[in-house]
Amino acid sequence: MKKNIAIIMGGYSSEYKISLKSGNVVFETLDASKYNAYRIHIFKDKWVYVDVNDAEFPIDKNDFSVTVKNKKITFDCVFNAIHGSPGEDGFMQGYFELINMPHTSCGMYQATLTYNKRDCLSTLKPYGIKTAESFYINLGDIINEDAIITKVGLPCFVKANKAGSSFGITKVHKKEDLKNAIDIAFKEDDEIIIESFLDGTEVSVGVISYKGETKVLPITEIVTENDFFDYEAKYLGKSQEITPARLSKEQKEKVNTVAKKVYEILKMKGFSRSEYIFKNGEPHLLEVNTIPGLTRESILPQQAAAANISLTKLFDNAIEEALR
Repeated sequence: MKKNIAIIMGGYSSEYKISLKSGNVVFETLDASKYNAYRIHIFKDKWVYVDVNDAEFPIDKNDFSVTVKNKKITFDCVFNAIHGSPGEDGFMQGYFELINMPHTSCGMYQATLTYNKRDCLSTLKPYGIKTAESFYINLGDIINEDAIITKVGLPCFVKANKAGSSFGITKVHKKEDLKNAIDIAFKEDDEIIIESFLDGTEVSVGVISYKGETKVLPITEIVTENDFFDYEAKYLGKSQEITPARLSKEQKEKVNTVAKKVYEILKMKGFSRSEYIFKNGEPHLLEVNTIPGLTRESILPQQAAAANISLTKLFDNAIEEALR
């Protein structure tokens, strides 16, 4: 008997368009002999099932069911393809765990922690995970530009603390540009993290739960045409993503060990993709993404392909792991 799979996509953040693309790839790729796939759009003003004719049917939030032509449809599992809030920051995970609904993403605590860059990095530092020097600001704080530059130096990165896809991030080269960069970041979030510039090879490492074990996927090297790996570089073709990365055996072993350690320290499950920059031969963690892009061009699917895992197998495994 085929299982009913709800693919949630959209969300409340600036990443909703990317999420819709990811969700539709999952919808088109799931093994139709095993699953009945349903596209569920999650927006602030509506939670709806969208059928093949783009007709919309409201979701009953009491049990996450939908009624179509007087027939109630319930789901065996949720495939989470929401980048940003509320799919990547713990809210949907908490809801699904309350109603006892299996889902493909990590747990509520892990999602909340990893979505908050500065809390995640602070949690991992005592375990010896290397990171950039950082400075934190909350909305309403007095901004002391000299103190910031003394701590992190120039150039530096100003980032919205809880945002993805490089929304709200600016590379600052001069002190006089710092205030504007902070204003841009505050448009995305009320918390900011300012980090020192790490000059070295940037890599992205996918770690997933695969057939009951933690699996590190082939590493991707990021070579951007822009000043850093920003939105244009990620989504508009302004970068090279080289899989497998051009790393020495020692570099590869180091970053694989660190990435697996981070996944297991945080007690993760499902998908993850972490970004690292090598400084003095050591990988420094930038951030952990728990709902990475799942389009055919996205980094994690590229890495899975390099490991001879097709999208169909990748998505099927995610559901099997959630139901395990």
